[in-house]
Amino acid sequence: MNEDTEMEDGLSSENSEEVREECLKSFRSPDYIMEPGIFNELKRYFIAGGDPEQVIDLLSKNYMATAQMANLMAEWLILAGTNIADVQSMVENHMKELVLKSFDPKKADKIFSEDGETPSWLTEIIGHPTWRSLIYRLAEEYPDCLILNFTIKLISDAGFQSEITSISTAAQQIEVFSRILKTSISSYLESSDDDEKSKLIEDCAKIACHGKHTFIFSQLLLHVLSQEPKGGSTICRLSEEITRAALKESYDVTEILMALNESVSSHPKAAHSLSAMLSRRSLNPADITILWKLYSSSDPPPVDFLRIPQFLELLNDVLFKPGVKINVEHKPKYIYLLAYASSVVETGIKGQKKSVNRDEVKSTLMAIEKAHEICSTTRSSAELLAELSSLYQCLKYPVVSVGIFRWIEVTVTEPSYFKLSTDHTPLHLALLDEIVAVNHLLHPQVFKLLVNLFESRQDELDVLVQRLKHHL
Repeated sequence: MNEDTEMEDGLSSENSEEVREECLKSFRSPDYIMEPGIFNELKRYFIAGGDPEQVIDLLSKNYMATAQMANLMAEWLILAGTNIADVQSMVENHMKELVLKSFDPKKADKIFSEDGETPSWLTEIIGHPTWRSLIYRLAEEYPDCLILNFTIKLISDAGFQSEITSISTAAQQIEVFSRILKTSISSYLESSDDDEKSKLIEDCAKIACHGKHTFIFSQLLLHVLSQEPKGGSTICRLSEEITRAALKESYDVTEILMALNESVSSHPKAAHSLSAMLSRRSLNPADITILWKLYSSSDPPPVDFLRIPQFLELLNDVLFKPGVKINVEHKPKYIYLLAYASSVVETGIKGQKKSVNRDEVKSTLMAIEKAHEICSTTRSSAELLAELSSLYQCLKYPVVSVGIFRWIEVTVTEPSYFKLSTDHTPLHLALLDEIVAVNHLLHPQVFKLLVNLFESRQDELDVLVQRLKHHL
């Protein structure tokens, strides 16, 4: 059975008069002869008994030649000396504006459903960057449009997933999202430039933190990749940065992170205590006591529990952040857990019980204790100067350098700090020089702090210093 016969059968239950009126209404539209569905509409009209002369008259009268006039104007501009690329860009941008202004997702989906297959023009336009960018903008504005979502998948299949910067668009389809995430992770692993890596981490975090489902998918993938012997530690770093970004957005991701920890089932007490504190983002003496007892025992839980970055930050803040009150009775427990997390070495085969080396716990604990005492009791520059040699010894321990940096950061960013400081070079800033010498990983944070201090408004500085700062 041919196509015409099928149409005739379809019209047997349809009023021929209504079909003709419907077709004539279409033929009266401006430039309808240029529409891709013109041939099907003509067949439908003639099968319904339409008059050929009438359709010829309507199509010719309503032919405005808009597209042809645009081409003619473009040719004139080129003849007048305008660059071909500029003319093409001008025409394309105007067409993009028209599409964005008049796009109707329902009509677009209707075309898609009527054709029953991928329109040929759709596969052609995804080969051009201009029209791909238009699709991205439309998909962002109309996330439920079927033809746009399908086109996004076609673009991803064609290898242009790196262009899809709208995560809300990509997150609609697992195939598209997984390709974008894979591209982002691969770029991060292949990069050797620190500045570029920081930007790639931000991009990857933005992708992963779009929603809860994307966060779970991303972290599960990174968890599997982190088990690989080659590059596993780098993937762990990326996973931690994504978690940090999620926490900045006030997402509670504790349960997800704990679910990915393989030791949770075998150490429920430690897991419960940590989960409670991480969810509240504050330390609890009762939970700290439970952890202290567990890690003081002869058979402690894995040290990885304590090395969750958010937990280490909480311990650092309670010990080194100025103004934080700490219970004297529980202070040794905070210090012990921080020392244990930063100095213990576990050795053994994965899946089997590991041996725990605590040789450096005592010396690390003493350094943290001494540094905490100096930071919490020192008030004047003279007092700090007297303890400078002790601080320098303590700074040799990386965990102490992180804590002292936190103390310096909060101290020097106080609005009254430079107003009350009379030293030519404040000792807190001089300590930063020693910190960057012993802990290279803190270089970015120290640099960021110095930049923020330099750019901040300091009305207390004398006029000459203010002018020098302005000129620099």
